[in-house]
Amino acid sequence: MSLPYLKDAIKNGDNEKLIRYVRLHFGDGNEEAGSKEINKSWIEALKLLLDSPETDREFIFETLENKDPETLAHLYFHLHFHLLKRSGEWIHDGNL
Repeated sequence: MSLPYLKDAIKNGDNEKLIRYVRLHFGDGNEEAGSKEINKSWIEALKLLLDSPETDREFIFETLENKDPETLAHLYFHLHFHLLKRSGEWIHDGNL
């Protein structure tokens, strides 16, 4: 899928094309594997929060308030890959 394809999907509000790209990308060309990869990062994040541990929420709120959306998007992907590595079922090299 090309950059113009993705930009066109954004312009037309076609979120299904965008999520399909993400599933294909995270799944190395396999949408089902990509869905599993997305789910694994959510599961790992949830496992870490089940016991309601003390966290540096101030850091989180400050980061969200003070960083530009592009930096936050990059942070999101890096956190996704970090949590996937924790799952022990890592299929990617982690490079963006």
